[in-house]
Amino acid sequence: MSREQFSLTRRGLIAGAAGTAAAATLGGRFADPAAAAAPMLGAARPTHYRFKLGEFEVTTIYDGALAIPKVHPIFGKNQKIEDVQAYLTQNHLPTDKMTISFTPVIVNTGKEIVMFDAGYGEERRAKGAGKLAATLAGAGFSPEQIDVIVLTHLHPDHVSGLMEEGKAVFPNARYVTGDVEYNFWSKKEHLESSNKNMVRRATAVHNNVVPLAEKAAFIKPGADIVTGITSVEAFGHTPGHMCYHIESAGKRFLIFADTTNHYVVSLAKPDWHCAFDMDAEAAVKTRKKVLDMIAADRLASAGYHMPFPAVGFVEKKGSGYQWVPASYQLDL
Repeated sequence: MSREQFSLTRRGLIAGAAGTAAAATLGGRFADPAAAAAPMLGAARPTHYRFKLGEFEVTTIYDGALAIPKVHPIFGKNQKIEDVQAYLTQNHLPTDKMTISFTPVIVNTGKEIVMFDAGYGEERRAKGAGKLAATLAGAGFSPEQIDVIVLTHLHPDHVSGLMEEGKAVFPNARYVTGDVEYNFWSKKEHLESSNKNMVRRATAVHNNVVPLAEKAAFIKPGADIVTGITSVEAFGHTPGHMCYHIESAGKRFLIFADTTNHYVVSLAKPDWHCAFDMDAEAAVKTRKKVLDMIAADRLASAGYHMPFPAVGFVEKKGSGYQWVPASYQLDL
């Protein structure tokens, strides 16, 4: 097509669009004055995603999301703010705000229903999270059906949903978490720390986990929760943070929890420090080790803070990694 032909074609398109707009305006002028404008319905998103894994069935549940008014220095603490902002822009993300979502995982083994983490509960419900108990029904579950709750670690966004108004939300469940993790957070001295974040996190544990300790098992890395579900050491984000390897009929899946907290400014940049990690350097080493395993073994995986439905794959890319959201691979 010549430049002249392109110019004529473009003018024709513009003229046609202008004519359509004018017709719409004239049509509106003579429309029924009693006709109301179509109401806006507000943003919406799915609340669960389910797929088969061998003989198991895996469901991810949307607990909600929180708006964060800044990115740096929460992410990229050890980087220049200009570099973090440039990378966000490169990846089509705003530089001055973000949302962090929360996604528990449910594994139905056919014998037991095992849930990983319990969401934010009433602590953050007014701000957009803590929806797990309400969204369970839409995914086909009731709180009474949950047999085992595995806590990958004991930060508030993972444990606050265990209790509601002082009562256990999942009355028939038994609980599992790492012994290193529980022994650290259950110390009462953390409640008197001068660090406000430490106090808030310890308070969540003392309010929501300690009252359930009699029904809990405290495990080490390499422990089998039930047949086909095994804990994997991933210390760094917290003192006893763990991942969980799921395997059924030769199909494998890894729940990597908070090994990485964002698909761009954490997973893609594993060396960048994150304010949520208690031991930043240990978290970097763990991040690389776990992401290397997921990429090398071509595992499907779930991350608690990955974009919902939080299921995908990891590819090695230069000195970092790339998150590849699942499309139809797990539905076949």
